[in-house]
Amino acid sequence: MSPAETRVVDEVDAAFARGGDDALRRAYDAHGSLVYTLCSRALGPERANDATQEVFLSAWRARDRFDPSKGNLAAWLTGIAKNRIIDAIRAEKRHADRRAPESSDELPTESDTESLGDRMLVADALRSLPERPRQILTLHYFEDLTHPQIAERTNLPLGTVKSDIRRGLARIRQHLEQQHV
Repeated sequence: MSPAETRVVDEVDAAFARGGDDALRRAYDAHGSLVYTLCSRALGPERANDATQEVFLSAWRARDRFDPSKGNLAAWLTGIAKNRIIDAIRAEKRHADRRAPESSDELPTESDTESLGDRMLVADALRSLPERPRQILTLHYFEDLTHPQIAERTNLPLGTVKSDIRRGLARIRQHLEQQHV
């Protein structure tokens, strides 16, 4: 994320905490797709809109508990989204148990939801990297290529690949620590 983008996000977080006139809209514009994607992956697209709306409504009502000095708004909203998803899964299981007990086995568990939330935060951190380290980390960790295979595919020296992986992981760690994850 560029310094200008970071400054805009910090302004959105501070405006949300203050509860200004257009703070909710700005927060939704900045983080709505992250929350919707998390809800959609856990609950399916047909229930994601309602869940996303519930997340922002809950966040707005509890905005006095959000402190930008303790973490950013994206991480706080992700935590609220995890809770809303767990609530929705529990409600669906209760309904499924009444209809057909065997169908509740197909619903995601709370640990599935936690894992999904963690993957979303890592994906967000990965997006904050410059193009080349992001591509190299993706090739290594998502396509399981070795360092020499990545060097061959990208036409980069092996040392550059290793350095980009090491620096990229350090930046992801720093990004996640800033979010208090």
